[in-house]
Amino acid sequence: MDILAELQWRGLVADCTDTEELTKRMATGPITLYCGFDPTADSLHVGNLVPLLGLRRFQLAGHRPIALAGGATGSIGDPSGKSQERVLLTTEHIAANIASVKGQLARLLDFETSANPARLLDNADWTTPVSYIDFLREIGKHFSVNMMVHKESVKARMEDRDHGISYTEFSYMLLQAFDFYHLCREADCELQIGGSDQWGNITAGIDLTRKKLSRHVWGLTLPLITNADGTKFGKTEKGAVWLDPAKTSIYRFYQFWINTDDRDVVRYLKYFTFLPREEVDALEAAHNENPGQRAAHRALAQAVTEMIHGEAATADAVKASQILFGGEITGISEANFADVAAEVPSTEIPAADLTGEGAGLISLLVTAGLAKSNGEARRDLKGGGIYLNNERETDENRVVKTDSLLFGKFLLLRKGKKNYSLLIAA
Repeated sequence: MDILAELQWRGLVADCTDTEELTKRMATGPITLYCGFDPTADSLHVGNLVPLLGLRRFQLAGHRPIALAGGATGSIGDPSGKSQERVLLTTEHIAANIASVKGQLARLLDFETSANPARLLDNADWTTPVSYIDFLREIGKHFSVNMMVHKESVKARMEDRDHGISYTEFSYMLLQAFDFYHLCREADCELQIGGSDQWGNITAGIDLTRKKLSRHVWGLTLPLITNADGTKFGKTEKGAVWLDPAKTSIYRFYQFWINTDDRDVVRYLKYFTFLPREEVDALEAAHNENPGQRAAHRALAQAVTEMIHGEAATADAVKASQILFGGEITGISEANFADVAAEVPSTEIPAADLTGEGAGLISLLVTAGLAKSNGEARRDLKGGGIYLNNERETDENRVVKTDSLLFGKFLLLRKGKKNYSLLIAA
């Protein structure tokens, strides 16, 4: 596989230090490359996916990937793309985050293959033992302050009169450069990849490696993702979209991709999936012909959710997403149903109302806000536009009892195709 041509087709190359020479180098045999991530949380989020999937793409092409956890750099904080300094984490907190993220990386990279297994390293292992004086003498002397202040990540912060940049963050570039030098010397690593905001840090590492080892190494950046409407990718009204299902449920994760803007969906198929060109082209043609069918959206959501959470969990998420389109409720878990239920208006009713003789469906429709009066509810029932738990109801004398409750506490009411309301027996 010509991995650079593949990345170019997918729109995944922002900058490369020397594409022609890197292509020639990779034609001679596998290359070792790395991508770093600072463990600032106990889970990765969708914003981390592009560079980490970049490692996977190189691995599939036969190269040797290193996922580098920033046990050292994460304790400092990268100023790139930040308007103010991060809150500093303790060593124990960072170690716990790395341990949590390790399992998620196993979904993205193959650590078991005998051909070119991925490796997870922690830069604290080689940074912590170095004294401050030794670091200044061996690393710091190779950096010109004049050069450093012109790097975009530093320059932008220095121009910010409100926050500026601390000496701690100013030093981040040296630590990341030290990583590249160390990995080149100890692991024969010749390529660093990362988001386009890392270009200054990557080129600093290239310069240091050339000065210290007289080695020719490369840097490649991938684009930072923004939505077509200008909003930040990976953010919703409820916050970041995490890979950990305890932070972002699998249903909500699937919905995040299903709800991709029509203008972005083909681009995201290229960025976030491993679907081949022919399949992406076919989905693009189908999308352009009939975007309302949402074939490209479903393919995107299914591919990414299966990659992160597996086929069985994805199937549950698909089934849950269909509930609000009239799909069957049987077989869905209570947790998945609760995620769906959170998407519709809800009203609590006394559980006692459904015992004994039960409650009339007409009165429940009024309570749920789907009808303004008993007369309107009666007309809607006669017209066949009312559904209880996604089953059509036409009997104006229908009485609802506790045996109709889903999971012992929910009644899902619908008027027409899209007007849902949830009654919760409490």
